[in-house]
Amino acid sequence: MWRILKTHWPPVALSLTITAYGLWAWRSRDVSGMPASALPSPADSTWQAPSLHLDRSLQGAERHLVIYGEELIAHTARYLGPNGSVAPLGNGMNCQNCHLSAGRLAWGNNYGAVQSTYPRYRDRSGSIEDVYKRVSDCFQRSLNGKAPDSLSREFQAIAAYVRWLGRDVPKGVKPVGSGLRKLAYLDRAADPTRGALVYSARCASCHGADGQGVMAADGLEYQYPPLWGEHSYNTGAGLFRLSNFAGYVHSNMPFNQATHTKPVLTTEECWDVAAYVNSRPRPHRQPGGDWPDISKKPVDHPFGPYADGHTEQQHKYGPYPPILAARKKSDAAAGK
Repeated sequence: MWRILKTHWPPVALSLTITAYGLWAWRSRDVSGMPASALPSPADSTWQAPSLHLDRSLQGAERHLVIYGEELIAHTARYLGPNGSVAPLGNGMNCQNCHLSAGRLAWGNNYGAVQSTYPRYRDRSGSIEDVYKRVSDCFQRSLNGKAPDSLSREFQAIAAYVRWLGRDVPKGVKPVGSGLRKLAYLDRAADPTRGALVYSARCASCHGADGQGVMAADGLEYQYPPLWGEHSYNTGAGLFRLSNFAGYVHSNMPFNQATHTKPVLTTEECWDVAAYVNSRPRPHRQPGGDWPDISKKPVDHPFGPYADGHTEQQHKYGPYPPILAARKKSDAAAGK
């Protein structure tokens, strides 16, 4: 036996290597047939979005609708922008500009909790809202445009995609990493002047010194979106609240550098750059109808009237701890 192995060692060794590799590859495959090394492995306990590339459970028309929904989220302006192929409904930004990686990224303003928590009551409207209401709001506020017809294929595709992303989240559960991270409040007001320095050093290389972003080569959508000006989100958008913008920046910006586990900017820098960006001119949306119960307004909602007696200036930029302390004292006096 040894003489045979010695004489034929190269082909025998090759055969043993191939056999060993085959056994390793077979053992490392999951039920989908993909090598385990090719599957994403969670780095932490945050929500992990499903993948249309790995999951083949959807078939036929339903799969095509969800795929179209993902395309609409990623490249909204190609279809629904000022020069879109379907209808000119938006301002040229894509949904993905605010909901990173087509709403799939942990702490990237993702859609992980939408399917599990909607329909639900929202203080902003003072009513029960469903997914269609939320999508309409995004078009009217963040895209500063008009909502698609709720019966259109585009609206149905977006809703189908959002529902599919959250399909494995139990009803009523908001998983870790969904939406935006909330940062600790500063003990001072957020400072637009300091924020301008942060913007110049960390943001202007992508969004431009004038904040107008960079158009993609096709001229239909933005490679880097405008952060202010007529083509940016309006004053009714969620990112116009400093806490939302600061949390978004902390986990995700500068783009392709920061992550929610390894932020680049400090908490103070995030608050200050949020103050700078949201101090710049942008389309105004009349706040009428929002927060019918003014006592429910978030501490950083920048439009009065308020039930706590503090000014719009302080509600927009802070400091917020004194407002929270006043609210707590008022609630205690009222026995709440």
